[in-house]
Amino acid sequence: MFDLKILHGTIVDGSGNPSFSANIAVRDGRIVEIGPCDGPAAKTIDASGALVTPGFVDLHCHYDGQVSWDADLAPSSLHGVTTCLLGNCGVGFAPVRPSDRERLIALMEGVEDIPGSALSEGIRWRWSSFPEYMSAVDDFPHAIDFALQVPHDPLRVFVMGDRAIAGQDATDEDIAQMRALVQEALDAGAAGFTTGRSDNHRDRSGSPTPAAEASARELEGIAAAFQGRHRGILQAVSDFDIAAGDERFDPEYDVLERMARAAGRPLALSLSQRDMAPEQWRRILARSEAARGQGLDVRVLVAPRGIGVMLGLEATFHPFMGFPSYKKISHLPLAERVAAMRDPAFKARILQEKSEKVSGDGSAIPPLADMLLASLDFVSMRMFRLGERPDYEQPLDASLCAEAQRRGCSPLEAIYDAMLEDEGHQLIYFPIFNYSGFNLDAVAEMLHHPQALPGLSDGGAHVGTICDASFPTYLLAHWVRDRAQARFSIEHAVRMLTSDGARFLGLRDRGELRVGLRADLNVIDLDHLALLRPRLVHDLPGGGKRLLQDAIGYRATVVAGQIIAENGKLTGLRPGRLARVS
Repeated sequence: MFDLKILHGTIVDGSGNPSFSANIAVRDGRIVEIGPCDGPAAKTIDASGALVTPGFVDLHCHYDGQVSWDADLAPSSLHGVTTCLLGNCGVGFAPVRPSDRERLIALMEGVEDIPGSALSEGIRWRWSSFPEYMSAVDDFPHAIDFALQVPHDPLRVFVMGDRAIAGQDATDEDIAQMRALVQEALDAGAAGFTTGRSDNHRDRSGSPTPAAEASARELEGIAAAFQGRHRGILQAVSDFDIAAGDERFDPEYDVLERMARAAGRPLALSLSQRDMAPEQWRRILARSEAARGQGLDVRVLVAPRGIGVMLGLEATFHPFMGFPSYKKISHLPLAERVAAMRDPAFKARILQEKSEKVSGDGSAIPPLADMLLASLDFVSMRMFRLGERPDYEQPLDASLCAEAQRRGCSPLEAIYDAMLEDEGHQLIYFPIFNYSGFNLDAVAEMLHHPQALPGLSDGGAHVGTICDASFPTYLLAHWVRDRAQARFSIEHAVRMLTSDGARFLGLRDRGELRVGLRADLNVIDLDHLALLRPRLVHDLPGGGKRLLQDAIGYRATVVAGQIIAENGKLTGLRPGRLARVS
């Protein structure tokens, strides 16, 4: 008697090998047969006309607080993800002393745009050490599996206390303590160690993150925790001192490379195209290729579309948030704000105003926001209506700037009118990174690089501005099926989403459809796979809001042999647990 059979599907097994037709049988959470699978089953899924793939592995999520109270881990669980990796960018909630809890909440709120009120009310603090955190979040079932990395910022705060401010050097004793704590976490099954070095990452008061300027000596000292252990990864995000000019690029890359060499373990770097240095990503790839040639395993995490924000009256940001007239009505419910903004006199007045400063003075909003608000006429060339079936690769002619030219109005007026559509629910898509050429050609080159891994979905983060946890769905629909150029075969794309990530993490029990491995899998109608427009929900603790994005085309998602989602809806089954790396 099988627990589950999946019949008549096209198997894309995650290995990269050609797809084939077969049935799959599952018992006790494992794949026990691929073939005829004769015999009865407690549950059957008809996969006729659909693909059967391994469950997706998402290497860059931020459910670090949410995982302590939320069993569903949506929206990732709605997009075929069956294992997600937390603790990225050096931020998280362990290790922690009771006196520093609010400090870590302020850090996560500023860096990852997760409401501090939701974190304060939702996090169930039942830990101090990292192993205690691992046990606490594994104490109840989840829809999907998750792996945990040790983040640098809370580690530094735990050891250095008030001295853990950016620019303060760690002592030899500090470094030894941090190294010992990472060793303890790795022995408990942590997936690795992460650090963040981006100027765009600030806590909610606008201060740099504690580890933002950590020295190579500190990073090497911590990374030595991996020595003698044949498991674990490193992850880092850095601007590569983009604002300081090209002469700072190599020294910054050297710091991260020294960390990886001290660990002797793989390193994942975030990779994107930025307008301030639109060719810098090629330099990162060149250095990563050189490191690979010298025996160092460096990978780059690549988003499959532009990295940006969604702007709107319900979102965290929108183009009029700093305008004096809007600030007077910003406290009103959406319907009342829309009514006020439709008044011709109000519209005429606000279109004559300029935005006041929204960053600095204790604000976690990055200075980039003020730069954008001060140049709306220019940046409107990269603002697009998202639509009910979102299009993330629209040409310049579809921008609000181009629309304004056709209408004979200012770009600001076109933005204003678009925001009021659909009773104020309309979202404007503004890709900040990966869109310098008004297309995804640079992304295509990044994704096709042999050291690339799909990532940067930020699931659980930036909850009022993005919903990039839909990246796996987009990669399949856009890069396999829809795009005219630089497409991927379905076998290549599925391998990237599954076994490539699982092997990188060192999780050998998943990532492919093979007898004996975990029954983590998806049944996907690729012909009809599509994303819907993100929607705002108020389901975070304390009434906090976030964007969720639904998809059609997923017939089923299975975790450890149990169907956790059918036809885009979670079933309530929760077989997911902490994936410990051993």
